[in-house]
Amino acid sequence: MELTTVWFVLIAVLWTGYLVLEGFDFGVGMLLGILPKKEDKERERRVMINTIGPVWDGNEVWLLTAGGATFAAFPEWYATLFSGFYLPLFLILIALIVRVVAFEWRGKIDDDRWRAWADRALIFGSWLPSVLWGVAFANIVRGVELDAAHEYVGGFWALLNPFALLGGAVTTLIFLTHGAIFLALKSDGDIRRRAGDLAARLSLVTVVVAGAWAVWLQLAFSDQAWTWAAVAVAAVALVGVVVATRLRREGQAFIASAVAIVAAVVLIFGSLFPDVMPAFDVANSLTVDNASSTDYTLTVMTWVAVILTPLVLLYQGWTYWVFRKRLSTADIPAPTGLTFTRPQPAPTAPTGASGSLEG
Repeated sequence: MELTTVWFVLIAVLWTGYLVLEGFDFGVGMLLGILPKKEDKERERRVMINTIGPVWDGNEVWLLTAGGATFAAFPEWYATLFSGFYLPLFLILIALIVRVVAFEWRGKIDDDRWRAWADRALIFGSWLPSVLWGVAFANIVRGVELDAAHEYVGGFWALLNPFALLGGAVTTLIFLTHGAIFLALKSDGDIRRRAGDLAARLSLVTVVVAGAWAVWLQLAFSDQAWTWAAVAVAAVALVGVVVATRLRREGQAFIASAVAIVAAVVLIFGSLFPDVMPAFDVANSLTVDNASSTDYTLTVMTWVAVILTPLVLLYQGWTYWVFRKRLSTADIPAPTGLTFTRPQPAPTAPTGASGSLEG
């Protein structure tokens, strides 16, 4: 197998890791505004945040690695992608930055208003990337308008086509379902029950929407007959999610949900190959050959990946093992953030009283 093909596959693997792991992060973040009961909202939100608290930053490393690998292995692809999709990727970056700040600073100050703004940031920073990643991947597999210099000339609004918008709905629904299942797997008590109920309802909608998008992709944009297998695996996995969530088998449901995401990535990258950025005019498409770095660069990258990747996987697996315990509201301690007294407005004398003094 040529090194260009190897790195195309490795980048697909990196995106798979990101979408599977960060997918439930995004799902939990989106559910912050949906799942908690009004009478115990703060404690339940802290349970939800703590289920992903030890792992969310490690999950985001997969995105950095995927971006760095794309830059090093396929610089032409990276340049075209990040210049052509500049605005949506910039919005994703802003959302992720806001989300990171909210995670890190939410508990620093013990104040309801402060936490409310942090929660809004977490919710915003989870919803926007969930939608835009689907829009971006759908446009990549659909093809975009590239000129002879491999520069995107289609404009921003061309990215908001029906196929791409449906792709955004698919990723959002999959992440919501994935996050609800993870929350049911990692929490206990009433919040676990409600997360399981929500996952069971969401899974039905996800099967329909994701199935329609996958068939559309396969029929309209894939030249590979074997990718029908990925469509079939995704369909079986999503049906498995429906069944497992109704039986309250959270572990099986989570595995099935992860398999569905893996199958979706296989479908997308399998439909692309040997292109990395197909163009409406086939002659202008970027492929694994005309977008790649030199063989020397790919060789060095391969050795680095072979040595370091197992260490990273072992460390991340150990992290999940250490923080495997379920959480409930009973495990949430009192807030320990800084407190302060808000300045109160100075009292004003009644109009009648001031008038009597002047009189």
